[in-house]
Amino acid sequence: MQRNPSTPHGLPFKRLAVSALLGLSASAWSMDLLQAYEAARSQDASILASRAGAAAGRERLPQAFSQLLPSVSFGLQKNNNQLSSTTPNFAGVEQTTDSNYPSSNQTLTIRQPLFRTYLTAQYRQAKAQVEDTEASLLQDEQNLSARVGGAYFEAMLTYDQLALVLAQRTTTTTQLDAARKAFAGGTGTRTDVDEAQARLDQTLALEIEARQNVDYTRQQLEVLVNQPVGKLSTLNVSKIELLNPEPNRIEDWTRRAEDSSPQLRSLRAQLSAAREEVAKASAGHTPTLDAVAQWSRSQSENVTNTTNRYTNTSVGLQLNIPIYQGGYVNSQVRQALALQERASQALEAGRRDLGVRVYKEFRGVTENVPKIKALELALKSAEQLVLSNGKSFQGGSRTVVDVLNAEQQRTVVQRDLAQARYVYLISKLRLLALVGEADASAVVAVNRVLQD
Repeated sequence: MQRNPSTPHGLPFKRLAVSALLGLSASAWSMDLLQAYEAARSQDASILASRAGAAAGRERLPQAFSQLLPSVSFGLQKNNNQLSSTTPNFAGVEQTTDSNYPSSNQTLTIRQPLFRTYLTAQYRQAKAQVEDTEASLLQDEQNLSARVGGAYFEAMLTYDQLALVLAQRTTTTTQLDAARKAFAGGTGTRTDVDEAQARLDQTLALEIEARQNVDYTRQQLEVLVNQPVGKLSTLNVSKIELLNPEPNRIEDWTRRAEDSSPQLRSLRAQLSAAREEVAKASAGHTPTLDAVAQWSRSQSENVTNTTNRYTNTSVGLQLNIPIYQGGYVNSQVRQALALQERASQALEAGRRDLGVRVYKEFRGVTENVPKIKALELALKSAEQLVLSNGKSFQGGSRTVVDVLNAEQQRTVVQRDLAQARYVYLISKLRLLALVGEADASAVVAVNRVLQD
């Protein structure tokens, strides 16, 4: 009986077979996880949009600060006037005189806000909004490593699954030929032939699905990196260190996430901005005080002295006291308080959700460590079972069905083992992303377990 090449700890030969069957030439573009991450950082549309949004958000601070500084304005007005005057003479007869004369006015005004509660609150709010913008950008960058890692490992998993299906197809075809020969020679049964044929038909259907999954996951990755991806690296299982998170307590990771999570930083900044919005709305009841300096020069500004020129300089204070605006300010305050409550509850909801996600990814790491070790032992046992059934089949004590069941059991274990390894790796990245530490160094550390 022919057996398919495989190893207890990986699928290197099968992955090469998949590449050949997929028609991927040696010149096709290939990349490892780190290359995919760097490409996504510069090409992913979502992260580029986030950076542009952050650049726009940062401008809120200089805009708000500018409102606290002096403002200078200059006005120039020139007119050509047509004057028609009617006056009675000594005889009581009205006489009309028409004249044309130019007039002009030049005004330079400097205004410095001295007391404006609204502008001060607006400046503090702008600082909170910029903090929100920076935290949101950091969160998107942290999520990028998790998104790229998830897409990359999902694509690798579909390659492995296709390799397993192809190996299973080869084995089932071999067993079908053996069953047919045994049946023709009188030593086999029709049941063995039908069983092998049914397994082969099922495997062909699984192959179609596996190929579709390979195409879909590869396209997902290509969207992130914005370039075609022909080959992926393979998993070097000898470099995988099955370690629990450090520290190995979920409470420590939850506290760490609450202190460092970009998401919570963003929500806290939004709450601060909402508080300043309340202060801005309440400022509608407070007076404003400005220092104003003005210089003006005019010529022929009135009809009685069309040839006169005036130069005026004034320096003083301007006080404005709001008295009543129909309840508009009170309504704004109530609205701002409601928005502040919404921001407060959003922060609490985000904190609770973060705890759940930290718990999930923490378990994704800790629970897959013993699971992977158990599956590695199970794979060795499944390999031995395949070998034993193959020899027993050659000796006549096992049927084709026994051999196919052993092969299928090994395939299932290989699939589960590959999936557990990828879940372990991506959970490590996602856990670091939740505490704001999934940077390039974290991707480099995970990338060390890959090989060409």
